[in-house]
Amino acid sequence: MLDIKFVRENPEIVKENIKKKFQDAKLPLVDEVIELYEQQRKVKLEGDNLRSERNNISNSIGALMREKKIEEANNMKEKVKEINDKLVELETQEVELGKEVKTRMMVIPNIIDDSVPVGKDDSENVEVEKFGEPVVPAYEVPYHADIMASIAGLDKDSSGRTSGNGFYYLMGDAARLHSAMISYARDFMIDKGFIYAIPPFMIRSDVVTGVMSFAEMEAMMYKIEGEDLYLIGTSEHSMIGKFKDQIVKEAELPICMTSYSPCFRKEVGAHGIEERGVYRVHQFEKQEMVVLCKPEDSMDWYNKMWSFTVEFFRSLDIPVRTLECCSGDLADLKVKSCDIEAWSPRQQKYFEVGSCSNLTDAQARRLGIRAKGEKDNYLVHTLNNTVLASPRALIAFLENNYNEDGTINVPKALQPYMGGKEIIKPIK
Repeated sequence: MLDIKFVRENPEIVKENIKKKFQDAKLPLVDEVIELYEQQRKVKLEGDNLRSERNNISNSIGALMREKKIEEANNMKEKVKEINDKLVELETQEVELGKEVKTRMMVIPNIIDDSVPVGKDDSENVEVEKFGEPVVPAYEVPYHADIMASIAGLDKDSSGRTSGNGFYYLMGDAARLHSAMISYARDFMIDKGFIYAIPPFMIRSDVVTGVMSFAEMEAMMYKIEGEDLYLIGTSEHSMIGKFKDQIVKEAELPICMTSYSPCFRKEVGAHGIEERGVYRVHQFEKQEMVVLCKPEDSMDWYNKMWSFTVEFFRSLDIPVRTLECCSGDLADLKVKSCDIEAWSPRQQKYFEVGSCSNLTDAQARRLGIRAKGEKDNYLVHTLNNTVLASPRALIAFLENNYNEDGTINVPKALQPYMGGKEIIKPIK
């Protein structure tokens, strides 16, 4: 959410930003916000003047009573009652106008960074850099569900009976690989100096609306029936929410955390849930990184964070690339974001395995997260990035470590988490 002062002083910048995001339907909101805020200020000023008048009258009543001027005092009391009635009306107006302002402010997008390319959707994202040589083997690499089937690692028939489409059972070495990758991701980030955390897997609505836009919330979140609780779609939501309405010490910044959680998503939209494989599912597990920092440090942290994910995947012998997300592909709270994509030797193209985002002070403003500076308190900047999301990362691992004879190599980095196993053999 933007600062209302910035919107009032820079309406044309805010409108141009909306156009860059191809959200022209939101353009009228800018003028509406400014007009409503001016009305709110006038109502507040009128209320402040009436309170001052009431205080003066109240002081006069005391003097009149001491002078035995009872009738005049009673007239003044009647005036105070009229003022109180008017103040109730004005205070109600002020609250209602404040709600109208906030409702509109919550859907006006954050100002994107100047470096973000302008484009309508993810088809116009821009490749930045490749890491590792994408190899197309001379032999056929099977579909990931078939690779898992060869090691008796995937059971979607049973999950269809228990839970429906979009769920799965991982079994045997596939399940072990999944857990090994998550554990390795945890230790990888701890070695980078991040604090390990396991957050709540459900959060309240005021936290949800603090970390994401309404559109994202509707498309992603599962609500617990009869309670003000939502299943998290990523642990970033809980981890940022941890600091809601808090003032952190500047000396504690940056706060760097890496968090594990299961994640739950509706996956509403054109992509749909995958019938046979596990690329797009309702439930998965994730190792995340979250940073709270000083405003002047956030872009440095953004570049560090995506580079950690690249380093992680390269340590597993998986070629990756980074894509700069264009303006139309950025969620409303983000000012800059990049996707990390892994190479698929089967499809001979890259696919998304994570994303890194800088939200500057948008989440902090919504949630009231501040740092205590030398002179004044200020809003912190928040960033998040995927270390690993499985089973999507598991797909990349299986395809890039699959051998012609059906065996699967286990890179050295994962072997300690796999009981020293160097190779996984198919089950006949």
